[in-house]
Amino acid sequence: MSMSRRGFVAAFSFVMPGCTMHEQPGASLVEPVINSSYVSMYAAVDTEPFPLPAIDLSSVKPEFLRREVAYRTNARPGTIVVDPAARYAYLVQENGRALRYGVGVGKQEGFNFRGGATIARKAEWPGWRPTPDMIRRDPERYGPLRGGLPGGAGNPLGPRALYLYRDGQDTYYRLHGTVEPWTIGTMVSSGCIRLLNQDIMDLYRRVPIGAKVVVLPAGPATS
Repeated sequence: MSMSRRGFVAAFSFVMPGCTMHEQPGASLVEPVINSSYVSMYAAVDTEPFPLPAIDLSSVKPEFLRREVAYRTNARPGTIVVDPAARYAYLVQENGRALRYGVGVGKQEGFNFRGGATIARKAEWPGWRPTPDMIRRDPERYGPLRGGLPGGAGNPLGPRALYLYRDGQDTYYRLHGTVEPWTIGTMVSSGCIRLLNQDIMDLYRRVPIGAKVVVLPAGPATS
């Protein structure tokens, strides 16, 4: 499908069911104190096909920034555990530790996948296309986009995506980036898990094809 960049960016304001666009809230009058290590961690990236801006850390609650934490689980090291209720994704490590990433999750429990899955595909600067179910539900809205939209700057999937499969079948559930860092830690999407762009790039390089993912039941936030 041929589409100009202007049309491509404008289209995202209404087509991304798992990556709904949300207006950024007004800036706080009180500037938070930001650890200098996070400034470096979330700095701009200019080595990609499309440059990524630095994360405005004042727009993200500090508890949702990436960090290593103690984490008790029966999951084996290398497993990703997604906790929609707490708004975290954990990459399990050795010795009761995990890398913890803040996430944005589905705005309704029914939108959230749960249980075990496998990362069967990884993509850099992923494109997007509506699923057959989406086209059937709303052919006027999604039918013209059945050919998909390309990845790139402004794409709500961000610079990386991890695709979850179960029993060899695509679940249509992804872990991906976002152009809306202020939505991390909230219930905003239609099911997919969004991370800060620098975080999904970090997670992407750490997990191979075949890595296991466990998505816990959604519910009221526990933290």
